[in-house]
Amino acid sequence: MMAPNIDPVLIAVGPIQIRWYGLMYVVGFLIGGVLLKVLVKEGFLRVAKEKVDALVTYALIFMFVGARLAYVFIYNWDYYQNNLSELFSVWKGGLSFHGAIAGMAFGVFLFARKNKVPFLQVTDAAVIAGTQGVFFGRMGNFINHELWGRVTDVPWGMVFIDAGPFPRHPSQLYEAVMEGIILFSILWSLRKRFTIYGQATAVFFFGYAVFRFIVEFFREADAQLGYYFGGLITMGQILCLLQMLLGITLFFYVRKKADKLAVVRG
Repeated sequence: MMAPNIDPVLIAVGPIQIRWYGLMYVVGFLIGGVLLKVLVKEGFLRVAKEKVDALVTYALIFMFVGARLAYVFIYNWDYYQNNLSELFSVWKGGLSFHGAIAGMAFGVFLFARKNKVPFLQVTDAAVIAGTQGVFFGRMGNFINHELWGRVTDVPWGMVFIDAGPFPRHPSQLYEAVMEGIILFSILWSLRKRFTIYGQATAVFFFGYAVFRFIVEFFREADAQLGYYFGGLITMGQILCLLQMLLGITLFFYVRKKADKLAVVRG
């Protein structure tokens, strides 16, 4: 079947365009802001409710910076070193989710430092409230007909524009469900059972990496990178393995520091 051919531009007024992809991110961040205020009300995130908008702004700005820099320097430097004028042409595509995580972590660090709040308390709140945004981001990829999957003969395979005539796995939808809906549901349902700050962040790191590692077997590798170790894994999977290790390390670290990182609600 043909993947839905939706115009990526939702509204255009002269040179000004509102694209579905950007709108999806805005929706995710707006919902994240609402959920952060719930965490403030529950006493998990111990900042004034008026500070939530600032936290969302920090995360949004540095997410895009990190996502773009990681894509340019890790995924496609061979191209951009000869096309420096396109370094910031994000409307042409090119964002890395692993870079987005790093960027948001830096933005959260700046917010936590400025407001004198423990860093891991804020990262926990950010992943619990923000993981649902992955769903909207991947739906944006699906609308854009980008990051498609490998060729397949499964009944739900889809033909994507610029991906050739053969049906492919709609891997964007796999990621939307696994990394967005399922992982978010796990984190949100467990939020009142986390007793140490840093646990939620560790679960997010590990859970996202596991889901993404699995989906990479169905997702077409980046053309400019291909596969590594004799065609076994992709760059995305290499980064996922590192992220799994980070999640495991963080989990045991916060357990060791449980007396200093205990969640105190109310």
